[in-house]
Amino acid sequence: MKTDFPTHQNVAPEYDEPVDPMNYEFGLNRRNFVQVLGAGLLIVVSPTPALAQRSGGRDGSDRNRAVATRIHIGQDGAITVLTGKVEMGQGSRAELTQAAAEELQVPVSRIQMVMGDTGFVPDDGTTAGSRTTPSTVPAVRQGAAAARNLLIELACQRWGVERNTVEVRDGKITHATSRRELTYADLAQSGDAAKAFEKTIPSDVTVTPVAEWKVLGTSVPRPNRRDLVTGAHRFPSDIVRPGMLYGKVLRPPSYGAKLISIDLAPAQAMKDVVVVQDGPFVGVAAPTSFRAREALEAIAKTATWEPAPHPSSIEIFEYLKGRARDGVPQNPFADELAAAHKAVRQTYHAAYVQHAPLEPRAAAAEWNDGKLTVWTGTQGPFGYHSELARTFRLPTDRVRVIVPDFGSGFGGKHSGEAAVEAARLAQAAGRPVLLRWTREEEFTWAYFRPAAVIEAEASLDAQGALTSWHFVNINSGGSAVDTPYRAGKARSRFVSSEPPLRQGSYRTLAATANNFARECFMDELAAAAGADPLAFRLAHLENPRLRAVLETAAQRFNWKERVKNKAPGVGVGLACGTEKGSYVAACAEIEIDHSQSAIVVKHVCEVFECGAILNPDNLLAQVQACIIMGLGPALREEMRFADGKMLNPFFRKYLVPRFSDVPVLDIHLLNRPDLPSAGGGETPIIAIAPAVANAVFHATGTRVRAMPIRLPGMKEA
Repeated sequence: MKTDFPTHQNVAPEYDEPVDPMNYEFGLNRRNFVQVLGAGLLIVVSPTPALAQRSGGRDGSDRNRAVATRIHIGQDGAITVLTGKVEMGQGSRAELTQAAAEELQVPVSRIQMVMGDTGFVPDDGTTAGSRTTPSTVPAVRQGAAAARNLLIELACQRWGVERNTVEVRDGKITHATSRRELTYADLAQSGDAAKAFEKTIPSDVTVTPVAEWKVLGTSVPRPNRRDLVTGAHRFPSDIVRPGMLYGKVLRPPSYGAKLISIDLAPAQAMKDVVVVQDGPFVGVAAPTSFRAREALEAIAKTATWEPAPHPSSIEIFEYLKGRARDGVPQNPFADELAAAHKAVRQTYHAAYVQHAPLEPRAAAAEWNDGKLTVWTGTQGPFGYHSELARTFRLPTDRVRVIVPDFGSGFGGKHSGEAAVEAARLAQAAGRPVLLRWTREEEFTWAYFRPAAVIEAEASLDAQGALTSWHFVNINSGGSAVDTPYRAGKARSRFVSSEPPLRQGSYRTLAATANNFARECFMDELAAAAGADPLAFRLAHLENPRLRAVLETAAQRFNWKERVKNKAPGVGVGLACGTEKGSYVAACAEIEIDHSQSAIVVKHVCEVFECGAILNPDNLLAQVQACIIMGLGPALREEMRFADGKMLNPFFRKYLVPRFSDVPVLDIHLLNRPDLPSAGGGETPIIAIAPAVANAVFHATGTRVRAMPIRLPGMKEA
């Protein structure tokens, strides 16, 4: 069968927000659930606007996404929650388990999560942007609360008693006066209950108030932690299917290179090797991964390619600026800038970086009777499902995507290359195929965090107050492009460009680059105004939540004393920001290691607030991980390339933070139980790079205007 096979094209996927996948129901019926989960009650809770996910498109518009909930209560008492969200190390499985347990009033051990299986779960969007906590957790809570309320009503009807005379504990409804009790399992066997649950349940129910939480707000461990630490868990890379082959795909020698000719005969002559050429796609499948690699190498030697011109990483910033769509916008406040007491203009750069997931892309694909099933690691199961159905011209009910808990994404696993490649090889072989990208493939052909050119201009009056602000991001995106500071006349913009590399979502999207530039710029403006960086920010900051994290961080870090008592070669810096409805401030102390010409981060104090804290230990781990991840692009991480080839596509040349790089961490979480939780998977990363950059200036007197930071005499990583 001829397919519309998508090759690695020089296209820029949506990177302001992941593209919303199509909504599917897949012929949902209760019979399907009975076959898999057993007899019992299936509760389907319809979405309400209050539960809608909001995602900003590239056009700046907001779109509402409905979040549905499905809960199954078995006749054996087992409780299963089905969600389209996935677990990739961020702890969503634990939080969603807590949410269901809280509202059903059962121990967390009673809850089983089915996540990311498009054959059974609702499509509630991608797992990205810290949206699981503010959107799916409330949906699960309302679904579970609706189920609990209906079960209580059924028990009261059976006993002929008033609702206020019964109570629920550990999945058991009791009537103290008559000493009668019914478990959820008892009610799940009831014909009346089955009839009551036949209809979709509205989600306008009252959930448990924060003050009455017993499970939420506590540090519940991850349900599958033992399997994860003992190696028993099967990641997508570990999937084994009966009769499975191992696949490899031919990659171009450089970006944009066009395949002119290839001789498949050397691989075709090998025993048990399947060879596929479908337009520009060339791949092999064999009984072992070693044999597959041998077959691919044999035909790769015969390939001829036509290279394409490509800029180098040294030229990239001029390249992007020169290709800004509709040009770089002019400052509408140029007159104000010219007449100002002081004016500051600067340009900042952020390099291309890799997402560097622990587990590279992997997928196992299997065809049975014209139906395609794929096991893979993806942040958007329904996006993959849509891509597979479209590519292979299949009805949506003939495709199933199953997502085991997988080894991280960081925004880098929205596109479905490995899944499509594995499916094409399995189609040709007539057998299941597992395709695992190498680290070099991941670092070359997966999309990158967009590089950025950011131009900032601002004016100050004689009192040191901001009177105008113009901020332009070229290429990397509009996330967090607006300033949180009071700046008189202000305009911030995002301008797209024509990137030479594939680029896409990164943790916090463009907020890492925009916050880096803005917070470094604020330090330069503070210097121009003759003000302390902390005092200057507070003088222009009105948001009480952002002020709270900044003031708390400065106090815990002892900012004033550290600035006053500066030691040679040591510097301190701070930064703050807001994104995704949460707030962060960081203070950093660095030391210049002259013997190694290196920047050593000694101490980081970070204060984070995202509303109500659902799982303290999990949130703390998220903040810790964000800080460590943020140190990479700040100090070393960047993709280097020339002539369309990556020069550092391995961890030995692309240096991510090691244990030895981790500074002393003082993390303080501000709990706001009066506010909905916004989640903590992304925002804690945005303050660390500018805090370190500002500390470098304090230590050396040299301004930092690029990520990664390069001081005179420093070697590339």
